[in-house]
Amino acid sequence: MWLRNFLFLLMLMLTACEEPKLPSPFHASEVAGKFAQVDFKLIDHHGAPRTLADFRGKVVVLFFGYVHCPDVCPTTLADLAQTMQLLGDDAKRVQVLFVTVDPERDTTELLANFIPAFNPDFLGLSGDAQATAKVTRAFAVSYQKQPSKTGYNIDHSAGTYLIDMRGQVRLLAPYGQTAAQFAQDIRLLLALTR
Repeated sequence: MWLRNFLFLLMLMLTACEEPKLPSPFHASEVAGKFAQVDFKLIDHHGAPRTLADFRGKVVVLFFGYVHCPDVCPTTLADLAQTMQLLGDDAKRVQVLFVTVDPERDTTELLANFIPAFNPDFLGLSGDAQATAKVTRAFAVSYQKQPSKTGYNIDHSAGTYLIDMRGQVRLLAPYGQTAAQFAQDIRLLLALTR
């Protein structure tokens, strides 16, 4: 009996010595450990080849979707456009990237008309089926065609990645994160690398 009480007291003392974990200052989930070495090779809506390294020195906001998406994609892009307004001058240090999961329909021309309608600084990225599969695997994004009356829709992951100025994936924001919450998370990432 005394041994059990002694062990209980010892465990209690050891746990009391641990540093308490503070809640995260971010609204989005911290995912830095899951995505240590990710990159992509895609084409932007101007026809230029792009990799993640092209955006070092900026916080990158990376979202996967498709132009014909009826709800999640336009809503998220509108929220990100509002985020950029909230950031003011800090928006110059942020790059929003939209990666299509529908390269069959989302041509460079279609992306060039669609993406800048939300913000002229946003970039649409695309690749062939193989490049799309590679980048979605790297970021653990799922997508699948679903037949519809007008052809097909695509079910896809709806999170938004926030990548710090050094090119490290840091956060995954859920669908529905507000523009104010995005702006706060981005400002925190900008402050980490000043």
